Amino acid sequence: MTEPLLAIEGLTKSYPGVVANSDVTFEIGKGEVHALLGENGAGKSTLVKAIYGLIRPDAGHMLWRGQPYAPAAPQQARAAGVAMVFQHFSLFEALDVAENVALGMDNPPPIRTLAARIREVSNAYGLPLDPGRLVGDLSAGERQRVEITRCLLQDPHLLIMDEPTSVLTPQEVEILFRTLRQLRSEGRSILYISHKLEEIRALCENATVLRLGKVVGRCDPREKSARALAEMMVGTKLHQPERAAHKPGQVLLEVKALDLRAPSAFGTSLKEVSLQVQAGEILGIGGVAGNGQDELLGALSGELRTRPGAVSFKGATVGHFGPTARRALGLLCAPEERLGHAAAPDMSLTENALLTGAWREKLVKNGFINARRARAFAESIIKRFDVRTPGPHVAARALSGGNLQKFVIGREIMQRPEVLVVNQPTWGVDASAAAAIRQALMDLAQGGAAVVVISQDLDEILEVADTFAALNGGRLSAKRPVQGLTMEAIGLLLGGAEGDSDAAA
Repeated sequence: MTEPLLAIEGLTKSYPGVVANSDVTFEIGKGEVHALLGENGAGKSTLVKAIYGLIRPDAGHMLWRGQPYAPAAPQQARAAGVAMVFQHFSLFEALDVAENVALGMDNPPPIRTLAARIREVSNAYGLPLDPGRLVGDLSAGERQRVEITRCLLQDPHLLIMDEPTSVLTPQEVEILFRTLRQLRSEGRSILYISHKLEEIRALCENATVLRLGKVVGRCDPREKSARALAEMMVGTKLHQPERAAHKPGQVLLEVKALDLRAPSAFGTSLKEVSLQVQAGEILGIGGVAGNGQDELLGALSGELRTRPGAVSFKGATVGHFGPTARRALGLLCAPEERLGHAAAPDMSLTENALLTGAWREKLVKNGFINARRARAFAESIIKRFDVRTPGPHVAARALSGGNLQKFVIGREIMQRPEVLVVNQPTWGVDASAAAAIRQALMDLAQGGAAVVVISQDLDEILEVADTFAALNGGRLSAKRPVQGLTMEAIGLLLGGAEGDSDAAA
């Protein structure tokens, strides 16, 4: 047996009311792609933060190449040879690629020298980048290349990747996997966190499974089915979402020839967008990140005002209404960015429940907040959607990304909307939670609501939706039934080739 690159022994970390990691022990070998699996709140993020020097464990120790390893800050971790690509990109849109890379380095070289190194390294690993391009003009996949290249310039021995494919197209995922396999062939190790279990099976040779902060299993994921891996994570049989056949009803949401200028220089303007969604229907809207998803949700939620007649709810124009007025009518929305947009980071879950549920849940009367009802509403969301948290008093930023996602989606569903628009409803959540959220959306439609699911996860759309439309460059294709729709046809639609897709369907 060769000496492991990183050995973790008995690592424990507690926060008020919760033990995030409890006596965690596992090893990462040299030249190994090792998966770290677990439900939302299982302790994965806490563990990698300890490895990267963002937190100090309460007990246990780590060995790096056989020597004691206890980084007090990320700079010490990077100096040892550990790099990390976070789930949320830390890039400045108004700066170019080279400037962003420099900001993430401890001792960056002159910008001209750095630009040459970016070209050299990014091309060598199949992730070509133009160091002079503004980050705001890059696709999500290209932005991830910036993050990875910044790490590779540090010549790391261990690369930690947290949900690296959540915003990538299938083609970009293949490019990423080629790069990771090249890194493995060079003897570098990768600690890979993802809820996409088929990716784990395709890429990783070892997996450590966490549940409630403890190691509950180890396996070779190539020898397990995705379902078996998911059941190891949750400790029980995995529920498969089910839904009866769609029975179309009244048109509840209609958009007519909507043109909308993007509110930011790096957004995507909407062009002649039209759609109809009926009671009981789930419309899936697919598209690569940055093709107008945020602008479409803003137009439907009321955050972005539209011309008279462009957006109608139950036959009445609502384009001049803001979000509160639309919510009162029954048109609710949940944005993609959960922390800062869907939820206020420093406010408690009770306060965040109040922010959108004040009127529909009667949490405010004569200008006074009913604190008891607000807390009860938050507690009901936590219970129904299995949000792992000590209680509704906890700040939103203290939750793991997946648990906050469950809270945000649950908050909207439990207000019994007549129309619900959600962007990336299961982004960053585990298989069990994703199944629960999808089932809740289907139950909502079954009860007569119209649901619009904007998602980059095509498997998700095919699982829950009755109809499909593609968003490309701010234009929305005509919707068509999901039944019988092939991935080839969807690919053509995503690329804007609407006419050809009919033949492929």
